[in-house]
Amino acid sequence: MSDYLLSVLLGIVEGLTEFLPVSSTAHLRISEALLHINLSDPYWKMYTIVIQLGAILTLPIYFRERIPKFLSTFPSGERGDRTVLTHPLSLVLIAFVVTAGPAFLLTKMIGKHLESLTIIGTSLLVGGIVMWVVDTLHSRAEKTGQVPGSAIKTWYMEEMNLGQAIWIGACQILSALFPGTSRSMSTIAAGQIAGMSRASALEFSFFLSIPTMAAATCYDLLKALRTKGDDALAVGHMNPHQWLVLAIGFVVSFIVAYGSVAWLMAWVRKHGFVPFAIYRIIVGSAVLYWATRLAA
Repeated sequence: MSDYLLSVLLGIVEGLTEFLPVSSTAHLRISEALLHINLSDPYWKMYTIVIQLGAILTLPIYFRERIPKFLSTFPSGERGDRTVLTHPLSLVLIAFVVTAGPAFLLTKMIGKHLESLTIIGTSLLVGGIVMWVVDTLHSRAEKTGQVPGSAIKTWYMEEMNLGQAIWIGACQILSALFPGTSRSMSTIAAGQIAGMSRASALEFSFFLSIPTMAAATCYDLLKALRTKGDDALAVGHMNPHQWLVLAIGFVVSFIVAYGSVAWLMAWVRKHGFVPFAIYRIIVGSAVLYWATRLAA
């Protein structure tokens, strides 16, 4: 397979899975094994970071009308009932800080888990079951206007409170510790448990992913560029072929991610997350079986 076709395939995988609740990390790891790519190679390691940046750029463009509105209404909000601590932008930053601190301290553990197919498969499977149970419990609530087990009824992101943001940020740590959990899955499920509607939980997940993904990918890229020795990444010495392969992956990832975000926003309002949960359970079971065969 040519590097150009390979770059297109990886860009599609990244773009499709980055914002869907199925774990892009798990799918890139699976792609590595199926396509016989060494993603620990300095070039390909940098490649996966850059195409993730392509996916990140989707969100500011997709929410190009919402972001300026949030900025212009800070801190009182559109209705005048928000404060510095409860404005949507503040809640996004608070949830980010809750996640970022522990995740940074546990960087070494996270790196080790990235290599384990058993952890990835288990996280996909368990996360799928959790998502199925949570979304099924909330399915009737979405239709009747009642959120079971909670007095909080948050149907729009602008109605969120501080406790919900802290809870979501804490739950998102799981996605950093256990690859395959999925950042979006943990954020969405946590939001639903805290009394948020599907749409509001999904939208908050998108906004929270902007600082989370930007910080994580920039940190990884900086670390890769600073590496010395045999694993050094000499971007200044990349040849035209490598630059073109990188550009293809970046552009494909951006285009596919934009389409997946637009589609997911429309899909979730009508159908929920159960199909993604079933997919996770099937893929997780397959990965665990695969890991068992490799270990035998």
